[in-house]
Amino acid sequence: MSFGNIPPLGSIAAVRPVYLIVMGVFLMVIAWRLAKTTEGWTARLIVAGALLLGFGYSVVIPMYEAGLIEPISRGGHYHGSPAVALAWHAVKLVTMNSGWLLFGIGLALHAQIFTSSTPRRNPALPPAASHEFTT
Repeated sequence: MSFGNIPPLGSIAAVRPVYLIVMGVFLMVIAWRLAKTTEGWTARLIVAGALLLGFGYSVVIPMYEAGLIEPISRGGHYHGSPAVALAWHAVKLVTMNSGWLLFGIGLALHAQIFTSSTPRRNPALPPAASHEFTT
């Protein structure tokens, strides 16, 4: 049986922004649920990192994929302003790198990687018995 020429339902270029948006939202949901089980700076770092990553994955990178933000050109040819392209590239770098840094530090604190175990102390020597001769 031949069905003829069936067009694809979606291409990689069309599905990638949707995947990035879903991944960013999923990361924020997981971080929110993880932060409910912890407290203090650990929860703040996890949520702050997840929010930065969620913004990067759900907004900035899909805008690059859609062509709404002009990427940095190696040849120096821009349709718009090179300053705007450089500013958006800086936003993407700061958002993604600081997001992964904060999220990673928060997860490490949650897993208690940075805490040190208390060293074992030698038990105190028992006091000398009163019937022993000491000099």
